[in-house]
Amino acid sequence: MNAVSNAVREAGEQLRTAGVVPEALAEFVPERRKLLIRRRATMLPLGTVWRLGSLMVGADLGAPPALFVVGRATRAAARLHPGNQSVSREERRDVAAAALHGGFPEGTPVNYDALQIGLDEATLGSLSPELPIGFADGELRVRWRVGAPLAGAPTLSAYLRERADLLANPPQGAS
Repeated sequence: MNAVSNAVREAGEQLRTAGVVPEALAEFVPERRKLLIRRRATMLPLGTVWRLGSLMVGADLGAPPALFVVGRATRAAARLHPGNQSVSREERRDVAAAALHGGFPEGTPVNYDALQIGLDEATLGSLSPELPIGFADGELRVRWRVGAPLAGAPTLSAYLRERADLLANPPQGAS
């Protein structure tokens, strides 16, 4: 499975060389009480990543190659007074405030609830079918959406190469 680590490493090097700014990766810690003290929800920084479609590649310099399945994302923002909006909108505002409380500057994109994929042979051989990545035809492949067949899907290395190239060299007019 050295080829998987190499594909992840090459995608990271391509993005770093192109000067693509990575996004934050964090762990969401919900609001909790300890004795009588209320602790606000927060986000604990875990590092930085580049988002490549349904996968993310670790961007921390000097760290071993890391591959993640995208979870959820927010932008750090202040939690102002409730706006009597839908419950789901108020929950999203709380999550954005947790990112700000976790030390991320306002407006910073923060990825959380991501699943790290171990790059060892045992882990890759036992991937869940609910993930966008899996084995077909003897190769690790990436489906464009969960539930799509893996047969005919791009290989991990081709997927990472293509997505990294799009991020490093966006089409004219894209922003």
